[in-house]
Amino acid sequence: MKKKGVFITFEGPEGSGKSTLIKAAARFFRNKGFSVLILREPGGTAISEAVRQILLDRNNLKMTVETELFLYLAARAQIVREKILPALEQGKVVICDRYHDSTVAYQGYAGGIPGNLIDQPGKLAKAGLEPDYTFLLDVETEKGLKRAGRTDRMEKKSLAFHRRVRRGFLALARKYPGRMLVLRDEKDIRVKVAKLEAALSRFSVRLIKCLS
Repeated sequence: MKKKGVFITFEGPEGSGKSTLIKAAARFFRNKGFSVLILREPGGTAISEAVRQILLDRNNLKMTVETELFLYLAARAQIVREKILPALEQGKVVICDRYHDSTVAYQGYAGGIPGNLIDQPGKLAKAGLEPDYTFLLDVETEKGLKRAGRTDRMEKKSLAFHRRVRRGFLALARKYPGRMLVLRDEKDIRVKVAKLEAALSRFSVRLIKCLS
C-alpha cells in the first residue's frame, strides 16, 4: 500500500511573505529526508496556469466576484486531481501557496458571497481534501500591499477590500485553531523563519509518524 503524504498550505493577505516561508518549510522537510512538492494556487498545471492568467489580468476589470469564484474553483479542481492527490498517494509532503481558505477570505469575507454558496462547490473542487496544517501569515494591509506592488488585478482591488480579506483570514484562524497557526509579521524575516521552523519542530513527531 502506498503511504499517505502530508498536505500543508500557506495563506495570507497580499505581501505577507509566503514565498520565503514556503521555501523554509520545504527545506525543513527535505533535511529530514522527505520528498517535497511545492505548488501554487491558482496554477500548478497547464490548465490552472491558464486560468491564473485570466484571473490576474489587469484588463479584466469587469470580472464579477461570482466569475472569480468559479474560475478559482476550476483551477483548484484541476490541480487537486492532477498534482496534489497523486503526490500524497506517493507519500510526499505537498506544500501549496494558497488553497480553499483564500477563496473564503477573498470571494467570501471580502467579496460578499455567502459561505454556504462557496462551501458546496468548494467541496467538489477540492475532492474533499483538507490541509493537515495551514500557516496563516498575517501582515498589516497597507504594508502588505506596498510590498506586493499592486501589479495584478486582485492586488489592485480597493484598500477596504484587502482589509476585509485580512479580517476574513483572521476569522478563519479563530474558527480552525487546530489546523491554522498564525505567524505575525516581523521586521526581520529570519525571526519569522525561526518561528516557522519552531512550529514545524513541534509538529514533527506527528508529521513524521504520518509519513513513516
